[in-house]
Amino acid sequence: MPDLAEIRRRINAIDRRLQELIDERARIAQQVAVAKGETGSAVDYFRPEREAEVLRGVLERNADGPMRDEEMLRLFREIMSACLAQQEALKIGFLGPEGTFTQTAVYKHFGHSVRALPFHTIDEVFQEVECGAADFGVVPIENSTEGSVNHTLDLFLTSPLKIAGEIELRIEQHLMSRRKGLENIERICAHEQSLAQCRGWIRENVPHVELVGMSSNAAGARRARDESGTAAIGPGVAADVYELEVLVNNIEDRPDNATRFLVIGRDLLAASGDDKTTVLVSTADTAEGAGVLHSLLKPLAEHGISMTRIESRPSRRRNWDYVFFIDIDGHAEESPIAEALAELEERASLFRILGAYPKAIG
Repeated sequence: MPDLAEIRRRINAIDRRLQELIDERARIAQQVAVAKGETGSAVDYFRPEREAEVLRGVLERNADGPMRDEEMLRLFREIMSACLAQQEALKIGFLGPEGTFTQTAVYKHFGHSVRALPFHTIDEVFQEVECGAADFGVVPIENSTEGSVNHTLDLFLTSPLKIAGEIELRIEQHLMSRRKGLENIERICAHEQSLAQCRGWIRENVPHVELVGMSSNAAGARRARDESGTAAIGPGVAADVYELEVLVNNIEDRPDNATRFLVIGRDLLAASGDDKTTVLVSTADTAEGAGVLHSLLKPLAEHGISMTRIESRPSRRRNWDYVFFIDIDGHAEESPIAEALAELEERASLFRILGAYPKAIG
């Protein structure tokens, strides 16, 4: 049998070494500003492409475990977040209020050593990043079951902002309330999408309750905090923020339910080694049918470029005129993508690179 006292002594020694190394990393991070000769804010030192390279290295080194990849990634994200905050905490705008899945996405991507700024609408998130009040923003772009968030797409038609990253978040819906026991629940307040994602569980387990649609899950959690007999649906963070008890975990009908979020910033990024590029294109003849779209996208096929997603939206220039949002594998400045995009731009009446950014990690 192993000696428990000896095991604890070894753990204590490792903890001291870990703390010394983290302190050393933080001191070296402080030297970045000196090396660059910059005196700006945290956003001047933050490089999403560099962080993506570091995190991919973490995954490669973790091949033999025993910790799961997501656990190791979370640890390193928090270390990197805390080290960056030695200069100044990043300001991250998100679609609020507090206790939403978007806030969870902020912390997953940036760590907890940031200032998370909740805003009422997606428009406000864009505006605050544009004016510099927030360094980056996080907004939803699509759900695996409910489809695209069209309002986010439409804002890119007029906004100068660029996509600086993406976040994929597994959506775990929890039932929470002040009162224990499902028999004490009279109504469930949540966003319509969350109610829809949990419809089967609700029908089977609490068919008698009233379902009340809310502007957000956080608004439902606030009501559950203030009303006896009211329950809410949402992420675990909402239970913490609004001091509720989780009655049942993971009540979503589909276990693979996920939402993709975009990180928006003011600059295009350099290549990280495993990237995605999003472009906005249109042609004056989109009303003529699929043949025109095929011709427009032909350079991608000819250069062997993988197109992973395409979405159409009204251009708002005139009736029946459309723009297309296209995701492709690779970075816009690397060959052969650069050549393909140059040819696509020649064929398009509207062409913009919305971002070239690291693919979601973990």
